[in-house]
Amino acid sequence: MSIEKVKAYFAQFGMEGRVLEFPVSSATVELAAQALHCEPCRIAKTLSFAVGDTPVLIVAAGDARIDNHKYKARFATKAKMLTPEEAARRIGHAVGGVCPFAVQPGVEVYLDVSLKRFDTVFPACGSSNSAIELTIPELEQYSGYKDWVDVCKDWQAE
Repeated sequence: MSIEKVKAYFAQFGMEGRVLEFPVSSATVELAAQALHCEPCRIAKTLSFAVGDTPVLIVAAGDARIDNHKYKARFATKAKMLTPEEAARRIGHAVGGVCPFAVQPGVEVYLDVSLKRFDTVFPACGSSNSAIELTIPELEQYSGYKDWVDVCKDWQAE
């Protein structure tokens, strides 16, 4: 089970106790925000894409949406999300619990700048009813991210 892989991953850092599990679904930004009693923008949603043959995760703020022009400029290809079946197989987590922790080998993780405005964010932990609160430096450390990217829209203050 994915959440067990994520807990085992965090156990090596003595952080498995910080993984939160809910009696309700946290599979969407809205549901996660309700379960955590926080603003939806603080949910660190993890979106899965294919860039050529490489599975790519973009971790972005809950109120951000992929900007196709920025994405294409950064990755030199059109944004193509993985299907739920592809995500489970290629990332190692089912949609609703996709996260940048304990992923399959070869998955590249990118953090979107939409997250930088928060002290802490809440990414999922491999299941549709889990999360962990991490500071941005902790997210950088534990996600194994490759780079910060600016590929989202609709999150900036007007």
